[in-house]
Amino acid sequence: MMSNPVLKIEGLRKSFTANRRTVHALNGVSLVLHRSETLGIIGESGSGKSTLGRIAVGLDTPTAGELHIEGMRIDTLPPPVRREKLRQCQMIFQDPYSSLNPRLTVGRQIGEGLFARGERDWQAINMTVANLLERVGLKREFAERYPHEFSGGQRQRIAVARALAPNPQIVVADEPVSALDVSIQAQILDLLADLKKDGNLSYLFISHDMAVVARLCDRIAVMHRGRIVECGPVRAVIENPQHPYTRNLLDAVPRFGRRRTGQKPVPVRLPQHSDGDTFMTVAEGHTVLQSAGSL
Repeated sequence: MMSNPVLKIEGLRKSFTANRRTVHALNGVSLVLHRSETLGIIGESGSGKSTLGRIAVGLDTPTAGELHIEGMRIDTLPPPVRREKLRQCQMIFQDPYSSLNPRLTVGRQIGEGLFARGERDWQAINMTVANLLERVGLKREFAERYPHEFSGGQRQRIAVARALAPNPQIVVADEPVSALDVSIQAQILDLLADLKKDGNLSYLFISHDMAVVARLCDRIAVMHRGRIVECGPVRAVIENPQHPYTRNLLDAVPRFGRRRTGQKPVPVRLPQHSDGDTFMTVAEGHTVLQSAGSL
């Protein structure tokens, strides 16, 4: 694996306060994303994976921790410099319809990313927009249409084109296929894989579906209650899961060889992790979080 990660996160923490109650969404998350790699972030709703993605693209700020892009720490930079650096990170949202402005043509929305990058010639912008639409499998003339004129799968392709417009190094895909039909999901996953082959894109792919992550990703990081509890190559994590929570996720997916017996699954007691817990190396590149009391 390449030595210089395009994205590096160290000790990331994020807390929210509402109704006099503090919620710790992230508890010391650390990870690296290498160039041309797809890292899957998987976990149940509320595990902190979407908060992690939003911080990576600058939509949220961390309570503590460090965020590095191409070796430069950006969370301490002045806001104008940080915004410029964060243009290298773009996001594909879960719901393609709500993430698009219904009052603007899709060509205008894709073109705004080029304008933000510094392009001022709208003729050149329109040409690039047409090329981007073709790149994601849509017709050039679709640029003049509005979001409501497209199907869900087409809208997600438009969202992909919009994310690619600023020519990013990193794309954070937050549940990009969960709102789509199964057949359309496969098409979007194939599109994302093809786009990565064409350039130097790196994906941070967020999902709750282990089967989807296994199809697209090179490595998996399993999140539970704001912590990464297991991380490693896809095959290693699927064939030799070490954390009880990872095993629970895999047991919920019949296609990975877990047979249905008709019996209720035996409840598994999940460990309560704390800041003092450490990672144990299972194999090369495969680590699991161990509770301090179990070492």
